[in-house]
Amino acid sequence: MAAASSPSQPVVLVTGAARRLGREIALALATGGWRVAVHYHNSATNATKTVADCTRLAGASNAFYADLGDETEVRGLLPRVIAHFGHVDAVVNNASMFEHDTAASFSFAGMDQHLRSNTGAAILLAQALHAHAAARNASGVVVNMLDQKLWNQNPDFFSYTLSKAALEAAGTMLALALAPQVRVVGVAPGLTLSSPLLSDEQFESRHRLSPLGRSSTPGDVAATVKFALENASVTGTTLLVDGGQHLMRFERDFSLM
Repeated sequence: MAAASSPSQPVVLVTGAARRLGREIALALATGGWRVAVHYHNSATNATKTVADCTRLAGASNAFYADLGDETEVRGLLPRVIAHFGHVDAVVNNASMFEHDTAASFSFAGMDQHLRSNTGAAILLAQALHAHAAARNASGVVVNMLDQKLWNQNPDFFSYTLSKAALEAAGTMLALALAPQVRVVGVAPGLTLSSPLLSDEQFESRHRLSPLGRSSTPGDVAATVKFALENASVTGTTLLVDGGQHLMRFERDFSLM
């Protein structure tokens, strides 16, 4: 049986919430009583499942399609969520484009795609949440998903890393510009989920490469996002959730070691 929802329940938009880490964040927030707007791009079937699971946990959830590389679609996303739920209290900018390039293969086109999806979309959604919060005379919070590699750089995934570095800098500026209505917090996981580039054995061995002997789990990251959303004193900073991987030196990206 689906949980009953209430108009007073907080509402959060989680981008890229259909699958992988975004889904784990959405489910953790729904478990904590948040109604979740599930953004997706290419994963409609997965989005439907995430919506159903969130609805069972916290009441009404819904899926919202948008191409985060398209400015018009990004600008229209939060108003659609507001129209459906009546209000929005938070945005988790989780969706990320993650395409490999290097200094040798770098191009304006690749950089532009990453900056639009990973940086520009997050800034526009923060801008929209601020306008909405100010109109309601309410508060809001934005969580930007970053990456421990910003504190432990390697030359792989060049444009992706640039886009995340820009988002980390934008988080500081937004925390200043959007206060006091909106807080802005970064969350930077370490190696959390495997990928097609890694075998199970490779993932397990690289996950253990940290001072604590383990990197972040999806549950660790989701719990940190929830903490950032609900702790009213945190803004303008990044919480690294990586078992200390940012303290170690890695010459290559985990997927290419």
